[in-house]
Amino acid sequence: MFRAFMIGGTACLAAGCVNVAAPDKPIVINLNINITQEVVYRLDGEAKTLIQDNPGIF
Repeated sequence: MFRAFMIGGTACLAAGCVNVAAPDKPIVINLNINITQEVVYRLDGEAKTLIQDNPGIF
């Protein structure tokens, strides 16, 4: 049985039943990546009042 399958497969390849060709257009892979960064900060009460009292410090 396996031998008959192999002979049939070989005959099919020899007859040109299988067509392997490169595509006409290039393959395009579209990757839409969205990166979001969130920054959370907390100020010490003393630091907050220091910055409010001296706005030109930074």
